[in-house]
Amino acid sequence: MADTDRASEGESADGGGPSKAKEDAHQVAARIAQAFRNAGVSAEVLDPAPATAFGTLVQRDRIVLALAITLLIAVTWSYLLWLSVDMGMGVMDMPGYRLIPPGMGFMIPVQEPWRAIEFAFVFAVWTMMMVAMMTPSAMSMIFMYARVARHAEARSTPLGATVCFVAGSFFVWVAFALLATLVQWALERAALHDAAMPRMSNVLGGLLLVAAGSYQWTGLKDTCLTECRMPLVFLMRHGGFRCDLPSCVLIGLRHGAYCVGCCWALMALLLGVTNLLWMVLLALLVLLEKVTSFGRQIAVIGGIVLVAAGAWLLLMAML
Repeated sequence: MADTDRASEGESADGGGPSKAKEDAHQVAARIAQAFRNAGVSAEVLDPAPATAFGTLVQRDRIVLALAITLLIAVTWSYLLWLSVDMGMGVMDMPGYRLIPPGMGFMIPVQEPWRAIEFAFVFAVWTMMMVAMMTPSAMSMIFMYARVARHAEARSTPLGATVCFVAGSFFVWVAFALLATLVQWALERAALHDAAMPRMSNVLGGLLLVAAGSYQWTGLKDTCLTECRMPLVFLMRHGGFRCDLPSCVLIGLRHGAYCVGCCWALMALLLGVTNLLWMVLLALLVLLEKVTSFGRQIAVIGGIVLVAAGAWLLLMAML
């Protein structure tokens, strides 16, 4: 009993023991946060929920997000599978015609220009491809944003902020899908007025492969890939989590822009192509670039393969 009293007195003499250490840690954190604010970076000291409760909330958020994202990926890839099979059957059954949209029986001679329904269909296909191919590689970023949001609003419902973040990214992907649709329409219009265009398809394909492969080695590709590969660094570099929904959408737009900046050249290889195997290979390349520890090396090797394939295609076109 006497020893216990002496230990208590010694602890008090040392300045309060654990409670004092906790107070000191909070003061250090406050000084660090103030230094960030003085540098123009938004920062605050958080008082998170108890560790066990916080871990439970984070785990629940991950499960909800994982189920929703898995369902989205499954739906988009299922649609692309159906589309690839249906369009392949349509081409075999009616050579010289195209089905717009597939499965509805609208047969249009390949020489005729696009109709409004065809433009809408191609835009929908590009949107599906972007979501199907980009979402798997963005999952780590989405999970990290949800975790940071939960940490900032431990007793609230941060999934709404995460949805806004995802919506911002999707908006950029859909905008790219619209641009790709316009480019594909322009290329097909050019084919209508140039009798040599069918013969030049190998040349165009070869040039696209060489361009996409060369882009894999550029500084812009490396910058965008770095932003996509380090979710927490990306969030901190761009202001961290903010409670207001417009800020959540804004950082989502930035993330979507970096995703497009990283992969636009690979996506351009899908112009006029509905080959499911080609989509899967490109999606796998995008995923490995972003989520593996050797993603930069994979990007370089992918560039070599694409340039070699493009050079071979150009050689075949000249023979």
